[in-house]
Amino acid sequence: MPRGRSTFTKRQKEQARQQKQRDKAERKSQRKQEKPEGPEDTADEMRELREHAEAQAALFRVGLDESAEPSPDEPKTADR
Repeated sequence: MPRGRSTFTKRQKEQARQQKQRDKAERKSQRKQEKPEGPEDTADEMRELREHAEAQAALFRVGLDESAEPSPDEPKTADR
């Protein structure tokens, strides 16, 4: 009974698995090298995020400024 084909297929699968594992490790090491590590980079990112958040907040405030403050003839309530 020939058993060679099964062994060959298993060996091919194992080699493919090992190659994928090496490729994955290589990609991971490349990402680590490209990753910014300095605090100045994170400060720039935080500034950009803050500016973006302020711009988004400004978009949401566009029609609310008039209705947010009560008019002089409107009675004041306890929650304002």
